[in-house]
Amino acid sequence: MSNHRLDPTVLRPAVIVEDRRLREHRENMDDLLRTARFGVEALYRQVAGLGYVLLLTDNEGITVDYIGDEATTDYLREAGLYIGADWNEARAGTNGTGTCIATGEALTVHQSDHFDATHIPLTCTVAPIFDPTGNLSAVLDISALSSPKEKSSQYLALQIVKSFAHRIETANLIRSCSRNWIVKLTSNQALAEVDIEYVLVLDSTGRIVGFNHNGRQLLAQEARVSWREKNRLLGRLLTDFFECEIDSLTRFVTSHGIERNVVRLLGSGRSLFIQVVPPSTVRILQSAVQSHDECKLPLPLKNVAGEEASIQKNLKKVARLINTNMSILVQGETGTGKEFLAKAIHQSSARARGNFIPVNCAALPENLIESELFGYESGSFTGALSKGKKGLIREAHGGTLFLDEIGDMPLSSQTRLLRVLSEREVTPIGGARPTAVDMRVIAATHRDLLALVKQGKFREDLYFRLNGATITLPALRERSDLPWMVSQLLEKRPYPDGAPRSISPQALGVLSSYAWPGNIRELVNVIDFACAVASDPEIAMDDLPDQVYCRPFESEHPPESIAAPRDTSEAAVLREDLRRMGWNVSATARLLGIDRTTLHRRMRRLGVTLPPRAT
Repeated sequence: MSNHRLDPTVLRPAVIVEDRRLREHRENMDDLLRTARFGVEALYRQVAGLGYVLLLTDNEGITVDYIGDEATTDYLREAGLYIGADWNEARAGTNGTGTCIATGEALTVHQSDHFDATHIPLTCTVAPIFDPTGNLSAVLDISALSSPKEKSSQYLALQIVKSFAHRIETANLIRSCSRNWIVKLTSNQALAEVDIEYVLVLDSTGRIVGFNHNGRQLLAQEARVSWREKNRLLGRLLTDFFECEIDSLTRFVTSHGIERNVVRLLGSGRSLFIQVVPPSTVRILQSAVQSHDECKLPLPLKNVAGEEASIQKNLKKVARLINTNMSILVQGETGTGKEFLAKAIHQSSARARGNFIPVNCAALPENLIESELFGYESGSFTGALSKGKKGLIREAHGGTLFLDEIGDMPLSSQTRLLRVLSEREVTPIGGARPTAVDMRVIAATHRDLLALVKQGKFREDLYFRLNGATITLPALRERSDLPWMVSQLLEKRPYPDGAPRSISPQALGVLSSYAWPGNIRELVNVIDFACAVASDPEIAMDDLPDQVYCRPFESEHPPESIAAPRDTSEAAVLREDLRRMGWNVSATARLLGIDRTTLHRRMRRLGVTLPPRAT
């Protein structure tokens, strides 16, 4: 304390300012005092009986509010833990309030940390309260005359005082800036309505004119500057930091449904839940507020729904969930477009700029699935890359992880995946520290997961973690919009001279009467074949492959050549795929997008065997 010319060996009495000066300090922060009083009283109720006294000082270190045990008033006044006490470092040396004013940070000054020997018995835990433009306005302090020797004993006190300082600061910000646009943001979906982490204040042009301290730190991280450089943050447009136009703020003006309102940070790609409070002088038409709730299908989802009414109905529900972190389970036969739907959900969401990471759980060899998903550190196992591997889950940070054929994931991997989904962090193989991941998880399967749960082949807790919302895609033979789907496919495949493609009514009739065991994937193959062999822009019956003239699901081989399946529908589809590929296992595996070993496992599980002389 050489700058202040203080001697630590000299015992100094507490400085209590006179009443006239105390009134001046209180009047200068009258508005904040009224707001803070409720927080100070609530905080004192939490620590009453533990020997603490509560102080609220202004930015000069003068105590303008105080709550303590009246039985110890004399001791508290003598120690300076009393209203009117001056805790400026120039007079009191190193202390909690003075150091907080100097640094702007929450901290604990414990016993011998104090400069003045008079204060060594004390423990002081403090947190700053900033005004809307980022200037230090006050300091919230909980102090005690005596405490355990270990400084760590005040850890909980520090968390509590930081929490209440945040509440007081945020309440004061919202009250004092009611004539501006207030943007409330949080990362906690479950507590989105009550846990306001970040608050920004905007003017009518969308420029940031205020924030709470958390909001200031958030913007500083995005701008890659120190939070102390507030002038590099104030005056910036909201659109400099968020994927959100100022004109679209009205759709986030709602007293409910904040869990569906999400915006994305441009720099980090992080998604936050948002709620907007308009200026008190602005009247928002209810129709503008409700337009978001009507939840029209985004274009990517419209392309999935087509003209099928049942899918449109289900996707309208999905559209309300696209900006939540809720996991989605997509069910349907092989080839019904599960990955296409997952991509559409990703592209329609605030995570669209993040990675879409597809993982075919059936195609990954069992001995490699964990290293591929969770990654590994250098030297974790024989054959590991020298630099280690990030892993697909960490690649999906800020985006979407799509787990296709989740029903084929080994039980051991299911356990680790469950932990990742529950804790939102992943530990690579050979690693000691977990890494936080922010991702949306979409899983897909053609299998009955509940049946697998009953058989002990799929974890029940993982099943319920994945099916936050479930959508089932109908088989192509059950859809009524085949003509629309054919027209969409042909539109993307013009004739070599640029002329648009079409299909004759007779050829379309053949396609409509076919049962499509391979679903949309097979339809795409059929259209590609027809476009390749057609000599005219219009596809005729002769241009269609022979398979569409066959009755599906009927084997050309006698029953004794195929073992009785345990799952008739699934086994029949697999058997038909094998038959169409001439019972060639390698070709069928390529058709299904899996490896040979996975296909052999599936055949054994379903009891499907090859006919004699098949390979």
